[in-house]
Amino acid sequence: MKQVTANMAGTVISVLVQPGDTVSDGQDVVVLESMKMEVPVQSLEAGKVVEVKANVGDFVNDGDIIVVLE
Repeated sequence: MKQVTANMAGTVISVLVQPGDTVSDGQDVVVLESMKMEVPVQSLEAGKVVEVKANVGDFVNDGDIIVVLE
């Protein structure tokens, strides 16, 4: 399994993928708000979304798993 992790601590303001979606390398999967800035989190690999572990409103820390790909 491949994992997409948060690149900084912040609050999830948008989830752009759902289980079953196919993502490409470099595609935005989640948008975080950190220090009043919107920060997209990108997948570093292509794959199919198996699970989305973060919901809108969740606080995530740097390195937390947000999306699981196969």
